[in-house]
Amino acid sequence: MPNGRSALASALAIVCFALAAASLRAQTPSSTPADKYIWLEDVNSPRAMDWVRAEDARTAKILEADPRFATWQEEALKVSEDPNRLPMPELRGNLVYNFWNDEKNVRGLLRKTTVVDYANPNPHWQTVLDIDALGKQENTSWVFHGMSCLYPGDEYCVFDLSVGGEDAFTAREFDLKTDNFVDGGFASPHSKQNISWEDKDTVLIERDWGPGTMTKSGYPFIVKEWKRGTPLSSAKEVFRGEPSDIQAAALVAHDAQGDHATFFLRGISFFEIRWWIQTPAGLKELAIPRKATPAGLLDGRMMIDLHEDWTPNPGGPKFTQGSLLAVRLADVLRDPGHLHPTVVFAPTTDEFLDGYATTRSRLIVVTLKHVLGRAYVYTPTGKDGWSHKALDVPENSSIEIVTASDTSEAFFLRSESFLTPPSLFAGNAATAHLTLARSQPPLFDASHDITEQFYATSKDGTKVPYFVVHRKDMQLNGQNPTLLNAYGGFEISSTPNYEAVRGKLWIEKGGVFVLANIRGGGEFGPAWHEAGLKTHRQRIYDDFAAVAEDLITRKITSTPHLGIVGGSNGGLLMGVEMTQHPGLYGAIVIQVPLLDMLRYEQIAAGASWVGEYGSVSVPAERAFLASISPYNQLKPGVKYPEPFIFTTTRDDRVGPQHARKFAAKMEEYHEPFLYDEITEGGHGAGADLKQQAHTRAEMYVYLAEKLMGPGSSPQ
Repeated sequence: MPNGRSALASALAIVCFALAAASLRAQTPSSTPADKYIWLEDVNSPRAMDWVRAEDARTAKILEADPRFATWQEEALKVSEDPNRLPMPELRGNLVYNFWNDEKNVRGLLRKTTVVDYANPNPHWQTVLDIDALGKQENTSWVFHGMSCLYPGDEYCVFDLSVGGEDAFTAREFDLKTDNFVDGGFASPHSKQNISWEDKDTVLIERDWGPGTMTKSGYPFIVKEWKRGTPLSSAKEVFRGEPSDIQAAALVAHDAQGDHATFFLRGISFFEIRWWIQTPAGLKELAIPRKATPAGLLDGRMMIDLHEDWTPNPGGPKFTQGSLLAVRLADVLRDPGHLHPTVVFAPTTDEFLDGYATTRSRLIVVTLKHVLGRAYVYTPTGKDGWSHKALDVPENSSIEIVTASDTSEAFFLRSESFLTPPSLFAGNAATAHLTLARSQPPLFDASHDITEQFYATSKDGTKVPYFVVHRKDMQLNGQNPTLLNAYGGFEISSTPNYEAVRGKLWIEKGGVFVLANIRGGGEFGPAWHEAGLKTHRQRIYDDFAAVAEDLITRKITSTPHLGIVGGSNGGLLMGVEMTQHPGLYGAIVIQVPLLDMLRYEQIAAGASWVGEYGSVSVPAERAFLASISPYNQLKPGVKYPEPFIFTTTRDDRVGPQHARKFAAKMEEYHEPFLYDEITEGGHGAGADLKQQAHTRAEMYVYLAEKLMGPGSSPQ
């Protein structure tokens, strides 16, 4: 989900990985050959774990023997733990909270200081919760996954504690005034779950209530109201979805003017949601499109984030997908079946909504224009009007809303680019003024580098933009070691970012980095994403290949020096590129991937993504999935690049099963590969900075060996 959404939309992001597609887990037709590696889907079975340990040991022996490995791991950890990194703020009342990892606090500290003290170069932080100490005390590998708080958010919160980084977590109530867990407070054991506060003594909670209470996607669909001081088992059901939904959930929104609203939802598909609102006359369904989301409250108005064209009233105005709308909350509560929204923001041909957040009386909006950031303050005027003013943000950068206060006009923006370290700007929404709060010192030497933006032409003629980060004196001789990355899915935008480990281990050592803005993302609004949905997905893969070929045509690189990397949905992209274009790439990094697209609906949370990929239960969609599924498209006798495949045992979102089976089939075909599966980390590179540094050092050593040559880098 894009950064900088409103408080309500941020809460929605916490509900689950994404509100996703309702689909029965279709069984593979009996005509499909038996899957001989189905045993690797039993994640923690002794046989599967023996296979994992053997492959881990083999890969570690190869990569850690490289003379660069130890140094690069140390460099990766050093920049990851650098004390001069920006302490990212979270505004709560007159306090600033920050979650911080470093050499001494491997799992991290939640800490706080005053707003005034935060403005100092060296704030006086007060520890709220030490995750390392808690884990040691309870002999549990805790990872902090965030907190949901009672409005206005400066006293009672529920902390989410995950074991090893998985999506499921344990919820415990915490008192921010005393910095202690609440004795006898709200506490819910391990589950994929969500808690929303109705008032100090009442929460709405959806979780695993026992057999038959989780959807096919592995998320809860029963919402209950839970009173303080009563056992969880006594909670009363107040809303129910269907087992075929992705999830049902409850969300409570407030504004500083005293308005509040309680929403219930059913995720019908990844991008289709039905919403209800609690009214004086009872629970009523909101008459908004299924590809639309209530996006918070401000000044008695309910925002609507619109992802499909909408004409709410016959003969009335039509609203364009990608718009941000508003409607009077009083009108919604009176008649939620007949809404009369007005436009807050509408996209243009080259500028698209990327994020938003509310302050006490204003709205902060961030947009993308040619994949670069813009920011504005919007002010409600009159009954339904809005005025807006552009904020003076750095050019040629990504702009992100870090935090916004719902009790004042304060907010923070973050600005960064591939080569410019992040800076924090303190904002006052009332004056639309920004002040540079602090800048991070460079963590790698970028003095010899520049960034350029080019366009490739895809197979169907679509122009696909991409950024190239390279040395100023780069020779166009096809010899430059180049790493190409993209995501291409779920309307997630890929924008320029200052990734210090990449800078230190790749760019600083002479490598070229490329970020491709292929279809499937949100860089150019919902239509850019929808162009690659389901059976249209080949467009995404064609876009990526077109960028690779354009790099070669421009003589920036050539196949022996061109590597590609992607994770999650981007890991699927890597698998497809490997099987569709085995002769185009010299190295491929496949991270926490989907790869078996004929069984993805039956693995981890896979059934939730049918809205993106399609389902094997639909014949045309099954045929397409079979045609692109990397696991099923691997063929014996084909010369593939030797990939580096990475996953984690505790990934309960995509699951390690895809990576395992793909590697096992390569082994069967006597094709070389490298494989690493760490036991922790969830859907990521590791549960802490040390684990992440090891993973990244392995990856860049692999890339250097393949694209730069053994034991050296082109400096």
